[in-house]
Amino acid sequence: MSTAAIGFLYAGATLGVMFSGMPIAFALGAVAVLFMAFFMPGASLDTVTQNVYEEMASITLLSIPLFILKGAAIGKSRAGQDLYSAMHAWMHKIPGGLGIANVFACAIFAAMAGSSPATCSAIGSAGIPEMRRRGYSGGFAAGIIAAGGTLGILLPPSITMILYAVAAEQSLGRLFLAGIGPGLLLVTLFAIYAGVRFRQEYAAAKRAYEAGGARSPILAEDTYTMAQRLGTLHRVLPFIILLTGVMVALYGGYATPSETAGLGGVLALGLIAAVYGVWRPRDLEPILSATIRESTMLMLIIGMSLLYSYVMSYLHISQAAAQAIVALQLSKWVLLAAILLLVVVLGFFLPPVSIILMTAPIILPPLKAAGFDLVWFGIAMTIVMEMGLIHPPVGLNIFVIKNIAPEIPLGDVIWGTVPFVLLMALAIVLLCLFPGIATWLPDAVMGVK
Repeated sequence: MSTAAIGFLYAGATLGVMFSGMPIAFALGAVAVLFMAFFMPGASLDTVTQNVYEEMASITLLSIPLFILKGAAIGKSRAGQDLYSAMHAWMHKIPGGLGIANVFACAIFAAMAGSSPATCSAIGSAGIPEMRRRGYSGGFAAGIIAAGGTLGILLPPSITMILYAVAAEQSLGRLFLAGIGPGLLLVTLFAIYAGVRFRQEYAAAKRAYEAGGARSPILAEDTYTMAQRLGTLHRVLPFIILLTGVMVALYGGYATPSETAGLGGVLALGLIAAVYGVWRPRDLEPILSATIRESTMLMLIIGMSLLYSYVMSYLHISQAAAQAIVALQLSKWVLLAAILLLVVVLGFFLPPVSIILMTAPIILPPLKAAGFDLVWFGIAMTIVMEMGLIHPPVGLNIFVIKNIAPEIPLGDVIWGTVPFVLLMALAIVLLCLFPGIATWLPDAVMGVK
């Protein structure tokens, strides 16, 4: 059988198994083992566990469960609510300050926790009820939190970037630094939209009130004294110091990513013990259980995805696909657009982890041959995968929001995220026009490659 025929069969089998409802990790592993049995030497089945172990025996991957522990410690405490309260107190005088405060709170929390669902849950559980109480429409409030949560896979530490660094064989430090500029760009775009949309909702509520309607809570003004604002900082500053310390340790060359992750996890546990009194075994049990569950699920997906990619490489499917893409002789930007469109489509069905590990062997060689910086592309790909977190049918953040705010109709949540998806598309365009948004900081700190 030709390589092309095996490749189409491989893709068809993968789609068939996934649409059967089988969990992604088991689906990828089942397809890989099936093709090993039929198209690879018989002895290859005896080495499945060895292959999975060798693929996962990476010191970089060790940082994943440690970063998850750090995120769980922060996410299971009141850090999210306190961070939101502090941002609201300091930004309440800005038009739309409540929505903008939620955007900034999501960004800071995402940088501390490194998890999109955790960011949505921690900030949304406090932010959405408060925005709804102040008269924000359900779709607007949900969209702000869902989009803000996506920053968890772009702002360092990012588990998605860790996996991309392994798959693309790129410097994790460079990727983390490259994500900061685009992350700040998205925060700025989200904040501007929140301010503009607030003005529209405020003006509509004011017109309705002047026409004889009921006074909307959105017309009310918050007031905080300086003492009240300063009083919000004592619970937040320790976590900001933690975030700063982790970044200094990583980028200052004082620790490897794995050591930094371990340091962050230990310090996060220490801080929630000191600030919130979370130190007893019954208090730590939810944190450790969540860490074990998420780490096990993620590492299982990683292991099966790596086995899937190994089989694809052994059967020369990935090499043949890459050669076929190169043979099309597409222009540089058409090639990029086609690949990013492929990532968008895959985002309808797959989480970022699987997308990276399944597509890297196919798409990275043509991109490198076309002259793209793979660190820059990793950021562009991450933003596209962020879009997958807030558009259906998978849209993980959409369902997290629906879980914490069940009173908001699902249709309103989805429509509330659409403007943010468009803003992410705009960020991709800006990143293409001005690649220095991503590459300037890593080049300045670590030198030009």
